[in-house]
Amino acid sequence: MHEPPSPAVPEDGQEKDNKTRPQKPDQDQDQRESVSQSHAPGQAPYQAYEDRHGPYRPHEPGYGLYQPGFSPYDDQIPEPESRLLAVQNAKAYLLTSSTTSGLNLYDHLANILTKILDEKPANAVDIIENISKDVKWAQFHKKMDTLRDEHEILPTYEAAEKRKALFLKGNGEEEEELEEETEETPLPNVMETAFYFEQAGIGLSKDESYHIFLALKNLISVQPIQICRFWGKILGLEMNYIIAEVQCQEGEEQETEEEEVTEEEDKEVGEVEDEDEETEKEDKPPESTYKPPPVIPKEENGTGTNKYVYFVCNEPGTPWVKLPPVTPAQIVCARKIKKFFTGRLDAPVVCFPPFPGNEANYLRAQIARISAGTHVSPIGFYQFPEEEEEEEEEEGGRGTYEENPDFQPLSVAELVDSLSTWVHHTQSILQQGRCVWLNPFKKSEEEEEEAEDDEEEEKEEPEAPQQEIGPPLLTPLSEDEGIQNIPAWTAQASTNLIPQHAVAILQSNRWPGAYAFASGRKFGNIYFGWGHKYSPENHTPALPVPVQAEYPSGPEITETRDPTLEEELAFKASKEEASDAAEEDGEDAEEEDEEDDD
Repeated sequence: MHEPPSPAVPEDGQEKDNKTRPQKPDQDQDQRESVSQSHAPGQAPYQAYEDRHGPYRPHEPGYGLYQPGFSPYDDQIPEPESRLLAVQNAKAYLLTSSTTSGLNLYDHLANILTKILDEKPANAVDIIENISKDVKWAQFHKKMDTLRDEHEILPTYEAAEKRKALFLKGNGEEEEELEEETEETPLPNVMETAFYFEQAGIGLSKDESYHIFLALKNLISVQPIQICRFWGKILGLEMNYIIAEVQCQEGEEQETEEEEVTEEEDKEVGEVEDEDEETEKEDKPPESTYKPPPVIPKEENGTGTNKYVYFVCNEPGTPWVKLPPVTPAQIVCARKIKKFFTGRLDAPVVCFPPFPGNEANYLRAQIARISAGTHVSPIGFYQFPEEEEEEEEEEGGRGTYEENPDFQPLSVAELVDSLSTWVHHTQSILQQGRCVWLNPFKKSEEEEEEAEDDEEEEKEEPEAPQQEIGPPLLTPLSEDEGIQNIPAWTAQASTNLIPQHAVAILQSNRWPGAYAFASGRKFGNIYFGWGHKYSPENHTPALPVPVQAEYPSGPEITETRDPTLEEELAFKASKEEASDAAEEDGEDAEEEDEEDDD
């Protein structure tokens, strides 16, 4: 059988190829020999490995790349220069950087192969896409440098450190003592109150409520507290305020002692100033007769606006801070301004009219206003004591109440249908800034005796102001005034789908964020908001007082206009005529006297 002729190769090309082609290792030579020996009889041996289609094979990358003088369909072997140029062009293309990521394909493929050979995963061809993504993500990781990296403290770690003290038990506590204390402890059940408010979608998260529960426990263990309640949360620009309403045990009068000391110091300073004034009485300028209005004193601790003491903290776990008692001047000024809280108690309150105090005093004034307007309870839950004097009613109404043991709870439908089933159990604040009106011009017995001796002072006494009378305690909410066309309160049930287990929810429209609930014999009040009262119109700050006149204007003081020349001449002529007439009258009188003498 005739064998097909092998493809002819020019001798010149063969010689030139042998001269220029580098020598292959012995492995390639063994491979060519094995290929040539393994051909079937009657067939031409396979072409040599290097005599096929150049540097690229059908299964290799770059196959099909067209270059001048080289084509995969050509049977001739290209020249080494064209092959080298093709390789350089291909490599240059692979080294081209991306305009978006800045990476190039050549390095990316090298990194992929390195990762595959290092890790040697099973079925690498199936996860080649994921390996490519991992290699790309690794390129954008922060590179390590010679400097030591700073330890980053996560916010969750900081919060955990602050709340770590809440979960520590005190030393020496026993289970039996805890059981006895739970019966008489003033610690409120915050989680139960949060459950009822949660029925209407009101309140905080369970974690935060539990942290506040533990924070109140720590407060009670440190302070001598008789009654404690979670008042609410006021939001701030930088930090928030968590507020606890407490009633301290009897026998603590530290604040009153401090105030008495300050009054004695003020008297001593005033006496020294009087002595200095007596020594410098020579050539004094005229003094002003203006007398400032008398300062209205604050209500005593445990009464009126200072009935309760308030502790605040920014977050559960931070130390509690006791707020100072509120004064009438602070409440009166707080009604005229509207400021956002910062979260720092020592921050100044920049406003007009100027507020007498810092943010701690402003926070205390807003708490008193919100409590007086939004603390409500179902009608009949509280009652007035039977033994009360009539003088208390004449002064400003009854100021004390007690829990009614015979209280019969109202149904949810009755609490929702009518606002007359809810009453205020906190005294309202008068325009004076107090719950009980006080006459600022009323003098004590000693001052009245001194005033009897000085009659002049009695004439200058101003008229006594009219007494303010506010709504009495336990007044129904149906008597509250609305805001234009908006009612003061909105009552609704927590759910209409299951009315048997619904809770009555009351929302204040005058103080957004104030809520109350009632379910059977249980009720509660809470506040979550910015501490601002609702106003349908934009807030307009008060204008300054008009400037006082320097002197009174009248005809006696007003300067007259200058006379004209004609008026001056007429005035002189009239003056001369008057003098001439007086001289003639004098001469006539002398002549008459002489005649009488004759």
